[in-house]
Amino acid sequence: MPAPRKYPDELRERAVREVRSTGRPVAHVARDLGIHKEALRSWVRQAEADAGERDDRLTTTERDELKELRKENAELRRTNEILMAASVFFAQEIGRPRTRPSR
Repeated sequence: MPAPRKYPDELRERAVREVRSTGRPVAHVARDLGIHKEALRSWVRQAEADAGERDDRLTTTERDELKELRKENAELRRTNEILMAASVFFAQEIGRPRTRPSR
């Protein structure tokens, strides 16, 4: 479970909107709103990536998709390990001589 967010989504959106619409420096907007300037800078960069204005960063949709694919990949790896262990077990069972039950 992710850690709780320090800043509410509404504040994030407002701060990013103000930086992008007014052109004011990130540090000034951050100081006025009581936000850490590096947090705001990161939010602005992410908003720019989401708007297709940056190529050096994944969009939010791409990050979410990557997270899901990594989770699915880990699950498939675990499943594969279980199946490989089961195949080894059954191969050993087939190779053992069978004994008849005593009467």
